[in-house]
Amino acid sequence: MKKRTGTGSILAKINEIVRRGTGVTMSGTFQDELEGVLSNAFGQSYQDENAEEFTDREVTILLADLRGFTSITATYPAGTVIEILNRCLSRLSEVVYRHQGVIDKFMGDSIMVLFGAPVTRPDDVQRALHCAVDMQFAMQDINQMHRSNGLPELYMGIGINTGNVMAGTIGTAAYSEYTVIGDEVNLASRIEAFTLRGQVLISQTTYERSKGFVTASDSMQVHVKGKNKPVALRELLAIPSLGLEVPRQEIRRSHRIGVSLPLSYWVVQDKIVMPERIFGTVCDVGYYGILAQVDREMPIYSEVKLEFELPLVGFLVSDLYAKVVNMKNRDGLLFAGLEFTSVTADVNMNIQMFTQLLILKE
Repeated sequence: MKKRTGTGSILAKINEIVRRGTGVTMSGTFQDELEGVLSNAFGQSYQDENAEEFTDREVTILLADLRGFTSITATYPAGTVIEILNRCLSRLSEVVYRHQGVIDKFMGDSIMVLFGAPVTRPDDVQRALHCAVDMQFAMQDINQMHRSNGLPELYMGIGINTGNVMAGTIGTAAYSEYTVIGDEVNLASRIEAFTLRGQVLISQTTYERSKGFVTASDSMQVHVKGKNKPVALRELLAIPSLGLEVPRQEIRRSHRIGVSLPLSYWVVQDKIVMPERIFGTVCDVGYYGILAQVDREMPIYSEVKLEFELPLVGFLVSDLYAKVVNMKNRDGLLFAGLEFTSVTADVNMNIQMFTQLLILKE
């Protein structure tokens, strides 16, 4: 027997008002949907008599993070930063509610969303994937508005994982919240950390639960902290039945111009820039990334900090971060394809200007 607390008592009152006004009682489906909205609004849900007990259940976890937001906080006034962040999180919350997800928490410029807790539905995985694609479209709309108002563009990386977790209410009488814990939650966080700007990466389990619903890339193996074996990930590309494609085509079709520029780079491990300065050569450059000749193999999706000079515009690119998207060996020389992840407005403007000048000279 469950007792209703928090959102449960509110839901009961709403149901009674509907019954008096229409003569009918809300169906279980409508009650579940309304409960999800109330849970998001108040951070509560139906709770067992023994609220401290957790239940084991399969949940799809969506973790989304704004790329490059740290550089914005260092460039723009606090009021502008808060306005931008609130606009993004508000719009993304609307998308989550539309797909009946439950916001577990906001973590600075990140958001964690649950599908399958506290209410389980047969299409939890599909709704999570559809939600992720719509979140990327929402970011496109926000960026279009930002461009019109001279504000910085923002990109989001999204990681999705499906697995068994422990779900329940944690906390004290003074403060408690419904949440999920377990290794699958940690894996969702690790997957999100591998994502590029505008990308959605999904675990193999999520892919297997959504076969026939999505189009995804071939499986890629990555090494994840805390796992003895490589983890298989796939990039979500499209949902054919809904006529949706993840809008990363602009990045893939960016102009690439051949150059030969001295490069310095530093490996980033666990968000810490290693002290060793390594030298290479920028072989081509585009709006969103570079191809560089390097002197050592680097794992796919590993992160580096870059520094190089743009001679035509007299600008030193520094404090620029990128991830390795491919490694190639050509006649004994190593080449790394690097996609920018965190770019200040100043660096972005100068790289685009430099690229445009090179295009005009061709």
